[in-house]
Amino acid sequence: MTVKRLPLPDLVAHCVRLGIPGVGLWREPVREYGVEAAAALVRDAGLTVTTLCRGGFFTSEGWEAENRAAIHEAATLGTDTLVLVSGGLPPGSRDLPAARARIADAIAALAPYAAARGIRLAIEPLHPMFAADRCAVSTLDQALDIASRFPADVVGVVVDTYHLWWDDRAPAAVARAGAEYRIHSFQLADWITPLPAGVLNGRGRLGTGSIDLAAWCALVEKAGYTGPVEVELFNEELWARDGAEVLEETLEAYTRV
Repeated sequence: MTVKRLPLPDLVAHCVRLGIPGVGLWREPVREYGVEAAAALVRDAGLTVTTLCRGGFFTSEGWEAENRAAIHEAATLGTDTLVLVSGGLPPGSRDLPAARARIADAIAALAPYAAARGIRLAIEPLHPMFAADRCAVSTLDQALDIASRFPADVVGVVVDTYHLWWDDRAPAAVARAGAEYRIHSFQLADWITPLPAGVLNGRGRLGTGSIDLAAWCALVEKAGYTGPVEVELFNEELWARDGAEVLEETLEAYTRV
């Protein structure tokens, strides 16, 4: 997503050129390219698919069929992790606890299907400003409370700095997630101010905002996480630029910051 307009073959080629060993993919460009063709493209290049994004939106109609399809796509791509953006309030509702209960019930219904295919469901808490329309799960503790109902190798969480940096309870929750072996994905983005008009696409390049990213990396490492680190930047300015240049800049910023 950081290089949204870079065609998938070019993304793979530039990852190989820069020594980036894996890539987190999104379903829309994968489907456009062809799921099996995308799997072969990445595999033949010697890369791994770190995660597939996204399943979820459990408070919307048709969630079950869509998530079963996402699990199948993840398995085809060879990743073991499907990131879940759980969905906001159902139409006409103002009941956040009920929305979270509905999300937990949906994951319970989906977990056996995912487990049978070797796919972990990774619940991603989103910043509270997205609670109404995108994700009623706003804190890492809320995500862990849902995940703890299932085996750790079936349901876990995503630690995303953009969404969690504000919460003074998050460091303890990261330690809890590590102790329970539930950190299934770690994602970096910075928080810039003022936020752009399109808040969803306002993630800052690494080192340009307010988040102590090095401290977050240390926190997650201390919790025992040794998996891939993804950089996920929704940013209109970046999307308008040359994708290869953005990829190089992002790698340099990660190494430096």
